[in-house]
Amino acid sequence: MTYTPASAFTTRPDLSGTFGMSASTHWIATASAQSVLERGGNAFDAAVAGAFVLHIVEPHLNGPGGDMVGVFVTAENPGEPTVLVGQGPAPAGATVEHYVAEGLELVPGSGGLAAAVPGAVDAWLLLLRDHGTWELADVLAFAIGYARDGHPVLERVGAAIGSVSTLFTEHWPTSAEQWMPEGRPPRGGEIVRNEAYARTLDRLVAAGTADGAAATSREERIDAARREWREGFVAEAMVEFLRTPHRHSSGTDHAGVLSREDVAGFEATYEPATTVTFRGNTVAKSGAWGQGPVLLQMLRILDGFDDERLDPSTALGAHTILEAEKLAMADRDAYYGDADVPLELLLSEGYAKERRTLITDDASHEVRPGTVDGVVPFRPPLREEYLPPALADAGGGSLAGVGEPTVDSTGDMRGDTCHIDVVDRWGNMISATPSGGWLQSSPTVPELGFCLGSRLQMTWLEPGAASTLTPGKRPRTTLTPTLVLRDGEPVVALGSPGGDQQDQWQLLYLLRTIVGGYTPQQAIDAPSLHTTSFPGSFWPRTWTPGGAVIEDRIGEDVLADLERRGHRVTRAGDWTLGRLSSVTRDPETGLLGAAANPRGNQGYAAGR
Repeated sequence: MTYTPASAFTTRPDLSGTFGMSASTHWIATASAQSVLERGGNAFDAAVAGAFVLHIVEPHLNGPGGDMVGVFVTAENPGEPTVLVGQGPAPAGATVEHYVAEGLELVPGSGGLAAAVPGAVDAWLLLLRDHGTWELADVLAFAIGYARDGHPVLERVGAAIGSVSTLFTEHWPTSAEQWMPEGRPPRGGEIVRNEAYARTLDRLVAAGTADGAAATSREERIDAARREWREGFVAEAMVEFLRTPHRHSSGTDHAGVLSREDVAGFEATYEPATTVTFRGNTVAKSGAWGQGPVLLQMLRILDGFDDERLDPSTALGAHTILEAEKLAMADRDAYYGDADVPLELLLSEGYAKERRTLITDDASHEVRPGTVDGVVPFRPPLREEYLPPALADAGGGSLAGVGEPTVDSTGDMRGDTCHIDVVDRWGNMISATPSGGWLQSSPTVPELGFCLGSRLQMTWLEPGAASTLTPGKRPRTTLTPTLVLRDGEPVVALGSPGGDQQDQWQLLYLLRTIVGGYTPQQAIDAPSLHTTSFPGSFWPRTWTPGGAVIEDRIGEDVLADLERRGHRVTRAGDWTLGRLSSVTRDPETGLLGAAANPRGNQGYAAGR
């Protein structure tokens, strides 16, 4: 059974072709990735080239000092979805005792104490080494060119810089020098450069050619660049710079704890994807060290309902979906982390059936994790409105740049993370979500042209959680790309920026395309929604009991019905929620497709 799309109208065509498809959150990254395909590169060459361009064109949303998660399949092994793990762990000095001794109640949302070991660059280079075909110099040429020669800056970048301009000028002077070279935020369309980052990339490329005898193959040249990142000038500059105390989102000054040994000790890895089957489709995600399985739990719960209850555009469907999301997110916060997570049970049909019975006609305003024998669920602190004492009297400007730059509870758009999907004519396919290290997360390291990330804010200082801050353990990231297979063949790669909303928005896409019969572009364009009825993953970690953020286009009747059911509805405007993109492949015909989000006027798909 299918339900009829609310409108046949789409903002853009569903792209189709047989050669290759790219989609991302910025048109320049998409064009760069597609250019690689046009010149004979495969999907992995293209994705890496596009990802490094995203560091340049969306610096307010990601950077090389951040992290990434990818999920991919190769043409040689199409039925084996693999996760690319680019999430670094907490440094050895990142102990609960140290942070509490620093007077902190939460891990800050910005500043060096929030930095995990950077993982994105090593992960991308690992992927290029093992599954790409191009030389590192050729792949990085796009990013180096845009960094050195400039690109037209997004208006949103200037707005993000403007929101933290006082912080930059008063506390982070190296950031002011990099992002406000004329003493003001850049205006939309101005040509901006990051020559320091261009030099950094040049030096990584040069590391592979400095000793020709030691780096005689493409793979060895890439590994030489990886060593230079982990053990050479990059690691040294990052660590030394953060030794100086600097302003954090707590309103207080602290030094970072990252060490040379921390950076040298991390290498990106691969692991098998975690999967469940939904309506004949295998959905592949990361393990429970990230939030990926929460989407699988949502699908498990919803799989027991009739199709009419899975239409996000109706009041009954929206209510059912919101309630399923709350249950899955409660389990995420109770059990997920870089630990021994009872994932087999959490994804079982029997457990989903138990959880499904909790969905009634009325909206829940509680956090309700399920029961797992032998495991005490962590109960996160529930703060409806919270501001640390150091900021209580400082005004809203003190919050600029903290947390993840994404949709807040009012529906206001402060930005997102980034995302890229690529499929090539041979059948290689990847979905990847890079994030962290955005320009607001910590002071810019002047020699490198970028700053470190703030992913540790997703850990707790309270004991007893799988996600309690622990040296050597990965923070439970929200980065959560998705791959879908049918009959052992990949058919869809998709993802979205959006922190806690990423899997909620992807859920709507899957329901609309798998159950509702929507095309990818129709699913992306359709009205979106998500719940905020759980503690946020980002500082200051507040929640809205019964909260539901919904695009107005869903209709007055639906909004009124949801409010009658007890949802605390925030009307987000007509085109504000979701940053989805996707690429598709039909294994029978070889037909490829792509679609991208129109919201924000920067995401784009390309292909032929």
